[in-house]
This record gives sequence, C-alpha cells and structure tokens, in this order.
Amino acid sequence: MLPKRLNTSAFSLLTLALISGCSSLTSSQNNSTSVSSFYDYQIYTPQGDNISLSQWAENIQTADVILIGEWHTHAGIHRFQTDTLKQLIQNEQSVALSMEQFSRDNQPVVNSYLNDEIGEQTLIKQANAWPNYESDYRPLVELAKSHQLDIIAANAPKPMVRCISKHGLGYLAKLPQDKRAYVASNIDLGDSPYKQKFMASMHHGEPSQHLNMYASQLTWDATMAESIVSYKHANPKTTVVHIAGKFHTEAGLGTAAQIKQLDPSLNIAIVTPVNTIIKDSNDYQLEVLNPPVRYIKPENQKAAFSELFKNRTEPDCS
Repeated sequence: MLPKRLNTSAFSLLTLALISGCSSLTSSQNNSTSVSSFYDYQIYTPQGDNISLSQWAENIQTADVILIGEWHTHAGIHRFQTDTLKQLIQNEQSVALSMEQFSRDNQPVVNSYLNDEIGEQTLIKQANAWPNYESDYRPLVELAKSHQLDIIAANAPKPMVRCISKHGLGYLAKLPQDKRAYVASNIDLGDSPYKQKFMASMHHGEPSQHLNMYASQLTWDATMAESIVSYKHANPKTTVVHIAGKFHTEAGLGTAAQIKQLDPSLNIAIVTPVNTIIKDSNDYQLEVLNPPVRYIKPENQKAAFSELFKNRTEPDCS
C-alpha cells in the first residue's frame, strides 16, 4: 500500500475560474445518441474512434500522468473521473489522485482525513473545499480513501493567487520561506502558445492587468505541475490521475506543458470534454452534453458579477 501522508514542503478570480473550467461552448450541439443526459459520457480516441472505458484504461496504462479536464459541476464528467479511477484500481495499477480543488497548504488536512483522524465536515471547512465538494468530488475522494490511495493537494493557495492577480509575481518575494513553498519555485511568463491563448480570451481591462491575471493562471498550472512531478519522482511506479478545469489541461498546454518543462521524460495522457467529436484532436475526447448557457441577458450576467464582487473579501497581500 502507498503511504497516506505526503510531505507539505472572488478575484477567486472569477474570470480565471470561468476560463479554467466553468465556461461552456455556445455553438453546435452534439448529435450522438449515446449521450442523452448530463450523467452520460462516451470516450473517443484523438482520431475520433469510439472506445469503451476498459479500452481507455488499457490505452493509458503506460502513462505516467493522466490529465482529466473538466467543466466544473458537470455530472457526466465527474462520473467519468470516478469511473476512470475505479477502472485503474480494478486493473491493479498503482495510482494516486491529484486535485486542483485542494491546495498545498492544506495537504496535512487531506492526510488527516485519509487517516480517519477527522470527519468530512472538518475536511470541508479546514481544507477550504469547493462548494460543490459533496456532490462532485466526494465520490473520487472516498474511492481513493477506501483503497488507501494518496491524494495530492496540488494547487497554490487561492489567497496567494489573488494577490498575484493584483500585484504580479513580485508579491512572491514578500513571502517567508515556508509560505513561498506553497507556490511553484519557477513561474515563467515568457511567450508561449498558452499565453497567446489566454491573452486572446481577455476582452476588458488594461494590458498590465491582463499580464497579472495570466501570472495568476500560470501560477496554478506551474504549482500543480510541480506537485505532480515531485510526487512522481518520489513514487516513480505510481500513475498520477490529475483533475482540473479543461483550460488548464487541454491540447498539451497549461499544466501539461509545465510538467514537460520539469521532466520531459514523463508520458502524459490527456482527456478533454467536448460536445463534437473531431478526427484530429490533440487529446482523448470525452463526449458529454454541453453545459447550459450561463446567461442570456447581459444585464443578468452583470448583476451576478456585481453581487459576487460585492460580497468578496480582499486577501491580505501585505
């Protein structure tokens, strides 16, 4: 068995949250009969071939890292994540679960839960679990716990990320060494396809604001990648299944690119949720129903955003 204790070495960013996993496509609806409800999914190869869950698990058995992108709160995607982990366990594959939804500073809390030292409500409160934890992430965590798998709290703490979005990467220089360790040691803001993609999604604000927001986004990716690679180096025979918003994972950009920078030898498999299957995808394709359009009337969207920002408390960036 793997050891359960890992060493710990809204701008809740509303815009970044929407980009990273909550946003949905607004174009074509899929015409498949295999996916007819929000609980359904169908996995396809990058070439567009329909495969079963067991075939998918067989195809990725040599992967060092499996990145499963998600539209946050999508029932079919969360079901697929749990089914994938369950299939790998049934195949007697050594596996660990890595999660965007928990941050490095809360690794001891996650460990305590895995060791039956605290209950679920304590985990939710002390580890700052996402509001949809009980409906969407409980199945994954409980499956991992019941099979004594490690869970990697992979992300950077949200308050630190918010401070970076406000002040830039220079904020990190203010941090004491113990808190600085909660964020990736290297965050490179140089030009890349990922940076181009992110900047193209920015439609409001000044360029300096956009750069700080990109720094926040990349902090998430670099930190998650570093957490995964550090675990892999300590546990080379264990496959890491990482779940995160699809913007972080799709097309080999974001977290995948950061992993490759840290260790080019690692073999990465990526699956991305889609509603239309293509024949030349970079990733495995997870067909699911497209999420509903979040807002139709601009005034409703504006009112919702205003309410969110009104109730947001500012982090202490001193």
